Amino acid sequence: MEGTAFISPETYVTGDDVLAHPEWEPCELVRGKVLFMSSAGGEHGMVAGEIFGLIRDFVKPRNLGKVFAAETGFFIERDPDTVRAPDVSFLAKERIPSNGISAAFVPVVPDLAVEVKSPSDTWRDLDKKAIEFVEAGVRLVWVVDPSTKTARSYRAGRDVLECDVSKIIPGEDVLPGFELKMKDLF
Repeated sequence: MEGTAFISPETYVTGDDVLAHPEWEPCELVRGKVLFMSSAGGEHGMVAGEIFGLIRDFVKPRNLGKVFAAETGFFIERDPDTVRAPDVSFLAKERIPSNGISAAFVPVVPDLAVEVKSPSDTWRDLDKKAIEFVEAGVRLVWVVDPSTKTARSYRAGRDVLECDVSKIIPGEDVLPGFELKMKDLF
């Protein structure tokens, strides 16, 4: 394909390199290595869309910050660069860069990152990714599994909370007053 650069397993790239090569999408960047992603299925997109809508409907009228849809890249680590793109994310108003949100990857970690488990994902990989988010400073991480109608909530300094369809996941101090009712997702 014309204009496509070959990426070998030994090649290290930066976030700027990824932005310069839209033909690599969808991908994330993990410690300088391009991680190609497969497209998600319908159930994944529906659940991620529901979560986005519920959070946005809570955040926007309260002017709490910005909610981002899938494929929005956030720098999680620099040199080597890690750029992750949660399925849904929230960035509090006071943490939005002073120059606003540009076309580049967001230079700060989100306050909330939400991942929706795809059939190709393993819990081991998602747990690792959630812990990576928390270690990078993301205050709250939710991983939702549509196939089992369960979720996990991750936060620094506490055990992982597990929820089933009968539970509510609180927004805690990240989204005070927000409750994600699992039954509303399915």
